[in-house]
Amino acid sequence: MTPALRALRLLAAEYSHLPAPFVHLSPIDAARLELSLHDVDLTSDTFAVFEMWREALGIAPDAVVFRVQGNGRTRVLRAEGLFGGAEVALTAYADAPAADTTAVGGAA
Repeated sequence: MTPALRALRLLAAEYSHLPAPFVHLSPIDAARLELSLHDVDLTSDTFAVFEMWREALGIAPDAVVFRVQGNGRTRVLRAEGLFGGAEVALTAYADAPAADTTAVGGAA
């Protein structure tokens, strides 16, 4: 687990000012570190925090993949890259905005 722990130590030393992600270390892949973000700040802008972490990790913007899950209720951003000798996967989950159910146009 040396590569993943080294990367985690570097992140803690350099980026402790960023909102803390959930951390997962794999016992199967010692060179993999997974960071996930779930409604991490008071503004509920988890995707803004994702961008802060993406930049800190040096992951290119074009490596980000967007998808929707949970029957459209959850938006997901995911990116992978290398940091401190480890493969790092960064994932953010955010509630999808409520659908606007107001009618357009007015009464007939």
